Amino acid sequence: MSSPSSPTQAQIAATPNTDRRYNQFGDALFFNASRAAAVVVLVVLAGIIISLMISAWPSIEKFGWKFLITSEWDPPAQQFGALVPIYGTLVTSFIALIIAVPVSFGIALFLTELSPVWLRRPLGTAIELLAAIPSIVYGMWGLLVFAPIFAKYFQVPVQHVLSGIPLVGALFQGPPIGIGLLCAGVILAIMIIPFIASVMRDVFEVTPPLLKEAAYGVGSTTWEVVWKVVLPYTKAGVIGGIMLGLGRALGETMAVTFVIGNTNLLDNVSLYAPGNSITSALANEFAESEGLHTAALMELGLILFVITFIVLAASKLLLLKLTANEGART
Repeated sequence: MSSPSSPTQAQIAATPNTDRRYNQFGDALFFNASRAAAVVVLVVLAGIIISLMISAWPSIEKFGWKFLITSEWDPPAQQFGALVPIYGTLVTSFIALIIAVPVSFGIALFLTELSPVWLRRPLGTAIELLAAIPSIVYGMWGLLVFAPIFAKYFQVPVQHVLSGIPLVGALFQGPPIGIGLLCAGVILAIMIIPFIASVMRDVFEVTPPLLKEAAYGVGSTTWEVVWKVVLPYTKAGVIGGIMLGLGRALGETMAVTFVIGNTNLLDNVSLYAPGNSITSALANEFAESEGLHTAALMELGLILFVITFIVLAASKLLLLKLTANEGART
């Protein structure tokens, strides 16, 4: 006779089915919760697009495609064109990438391949702390501290050296007042370096040591190992880090507003000239706008959304092309 505490044959037979049903319920719950989260993101994204289009429709209806190619921005006359903010956004972001990507690559390379072990953690932490500084602090520092130094020790000497060169000299014309498109681009570069460098460092560290040791074993230098082994293995992560930095540069508001100059003029292509960006125009004018002016600002927000989408789509296509080329070579 079995003891009261011992399970019966029926209980033993039913246990696997009960566990199976419990696991199936947990899997279904997890699947539906994950799908609901994805649907919520898509719904929010669609809601943002629709709300922007509805708010911007009066401007879209009145100006049409001319809004994208017109530089006039005159709220009293109810005439608006987005060319200057679009130009300022793209130019400052491009300058930031030109500066930030090589510097970030050098930081990641040093931390993963060249730095002493005792220095890697404190130096990496110090670089990551730069990302925690509020953007308004970058803007105030850029306006009050960096811009005067930048004008005196960079803009003036560079202008003297390059002003006589055709085409290139046109980029450095005008009074070296410190603030302007170039200054805004430099400040943005300082702000996005921590993001790109951190991502690059993390993806460089996941490269299998066996691959690097094999390359070193056949006589490769550190640069050859990084260029021919580490970068091909981590190209998706590297491009993702660059796109993360570009997204931050495109959407940055307060720091750019402090140092870009906030003028809607496009008289020349000089990088020294003050300008405007989409985010700085929104920050400066949205609180005092009404009617068609508000619609024009909302259309600027919609344009920034489209630019960001195009950048992300282009990066995805680039990754797909790199993967396809790699498969073809294999």
